[in-house]
Amino acid sequence: MNVYMAAAVEGSRPGLNITIFAIFVAITLGIVVWASRDNRTAADYYAAGRAFSGAQNGIAISGDYLSAASFLGIAGAIAVYGYDGFLYSIGFLVAWLVALLLVAELLRNTGKFTLGDVLAFRMRQRPVRAAAATSTLAVSLFYLLAQMAGAGVLISLLLGVSTSAGQNLVIAVVGAIMIVYVLVGGMKGTTWVQIVKAVLLIGAAAAMTVWVLGRYDFNLSSVLADAVNHGGKTGAKLLEPGFRYGKNGTTKLDFLSLALALVLGTAGLPHVLMRFYTVPTAKDARRSVVWAIGLIGVFYLFTLVLGYGAGALVGPEKIAKAPGKENAAAPLLALELGGPVLMGFVAAVAFATILAVVAGLTITASASFAHDVYANVLRRGKGDGSGEVRVARITAVVIGALAIVGGILAKNQNVAFLVALAFAVAASANLPTILYSLFWRRFNTAGALWSIYGGLAVTLVLIVFSPAVSGAPTAMIKSHDFHWFPLSNPGLVSIPVSFALGWLGTVLSRERDGAKYVEMQVRSLTGVGAEKAVQH
Repeated sequence: MNVYMAAAVEGSRPGLNITIFAIFVAITLGIVVWASRDNRTAADYYAAGRAFSGAQNGIAISGDYLSAASFLGIAGAIAVYGYDGFLYSIGFLVAWLVALLLVAELLRNTGKFTLGDVLAFRMRQRPVRAAAATSTLAVSLFYLLAQMAGAGVLISLLLGVSTSAGQNLVIAVVGAIMIVYVLVGGMKGTTWVQIVKAVLLIGAAAAMTVWVLGRYDFNLSSVLADAVNHGGKTGAKLLEPGFRYGKNGTTKLDFLSLALALVLGTAGLPHVLMRFYTVPTAKDARRSVVWAIGLIGVFYLFTLVLGYGAGALVGPEKIAKAPGKENAAAPLLALELGGPVLMGFVAAVAFATILAVVAGLTITASASFAHDVYANVLRRGKGDGSGEVRVARITAVVIGALAIVGGILAKNQNVAFLVALAFAVAASANLPTILYSLFWRRFNTAGALWSIYGGLAVTLVLIVFSPAVSGAPTAMIKSHDFHWFPLSNPGLVSIPVSFALGWLGTVLSRERDGAKYVEMQVRSLTGVGAEKAVQH
């Protein structure tokens, strides 16, 4: 390891940081082992035995949702782009109103473990479960890319791992720890890690917020003014809309596309949807979302202060020169406020954030494959719970390996931007199908397949041929330019296309089952029969 520890950030102490990291990992692994004692059935492994209260699940949801993008990416975007960077926070938070009002309680009443359960309720099981598993894997892998990239940034910053090989090694280590979490702890262990991580993350953000405001006599206007003064020629633009997304018509459309993906994407994120099944009742599912909205909203107010605080106390030039650039703003602010100890603690909390989120994503993706594809498509519902869990664990290893490779390829991308792409895939491939299934009587299997596969295909094609991948200074592939789609986020096109495909597939098919829709509507709205269904 010493070969790679040559260029740590000035003022950082790699040895201290490694010690803090090791303590966090040891504590969280201990929690996972403790929670794994009761993992006996598929319900224990996938849904934590449905034993968490609404408040506990709400804290866990906030821990699952407040990812590296929220802490590193948004704080950095605000520090560098000001107002436009804060728009990420607004989109992420408003999205929870869609989840609360349209999705949470209804999904809890109609499903068992996965999105595929909801769709299969009134449609042909095998094709829709395969489609749901495909979209779940795609969204999870995109989100995993962001988390692994965030891990690489953190370790590069704090341990002086400046070489590409060293960063790759770090990402591989993060992936390995994450796989252990999922294999040993299942959903119960992952949930407790997310609860601990949420408390630490929100607590650390609150302490840093008070610290920053204390430097300016608790006058937010002074913080903003100092950020403007340290911003150089572009400093005045930090308080105005349009610094990043208002340069021309294309960037304005790009912002609209981003906002649409963020607001509609949360209600289609598989790892968020799966959390609704870890509570005993639909009422608890609704209560957990209310808790999540409160905690997430408070945290995003903290990021506003942290972002502008980093711009004021660290400065955009220093942030731009640090490993990870924008993503380094929060750790650099911690170094400025409290020295190496606070920087090490904050980075360790962010590291725990990444571990908890990737564990949640991995268990969601592996559960979808094992429950939907293995148990209900390949075994036609005749498999046993232990075999299903074994397949889920094998799948977790495979997904972890793919996440490591993808994280290595995406390690220099802005973390918040990568998450926004995952939201676009979720909003395009999942949300139209969920809403049609819950609220449209005529919707059928063909419509679901057209919506999921069509939305997924359109989104992926537009991403591949967008400036996010090639043709821009910040693109993943800088050596080639093959982009023809002008927007970095495809949501503005892919989401309406997915809704249209779901409608078209439905009207072109003769399949109808009005009685099954009525049954689903009664269950989704009242919960009648839901508790009996989840016990089987």
